[in-house]
Amino acid sequence: MKGKPGWKDIPRGGMILEAGNAATYHTGDWRSQRPVWDPEACTHCLFCWIYCPDSAVRVVEGRMTGIDLDYCKGCGICVNQCPKAGALKMVPEDTAAAG
Repeated sequence: MKGKPGWKDIPRGGMILEAGNAATYHTGDWRSQRPVWDPEACTHCLFCWIYCPDSAVRVVEGRMTGIDLDYCKGCGICVNQCPKAGALKMVPEDTAAAG
């Protein structure tokens, strides 16, 4: 009687994907909170862009233009690194999606 597969049954390297394909995998639907950007309060220092581990902060010509929610996982690093109070804040996903 064989039980569930063990670690030895997993192929080496797990699931292998081609390099450079992350753009086709939208991973933002995991989050429970999302950053909300206030363009009036933003100084465009781009700390959020520098520290975002998912490259979800959109920048055009050296200015922040918003958050790409297809890839933002809601970690809050952008909010914690923002030196301008109120420019970015985390809100519950269900609240933000409803409004």
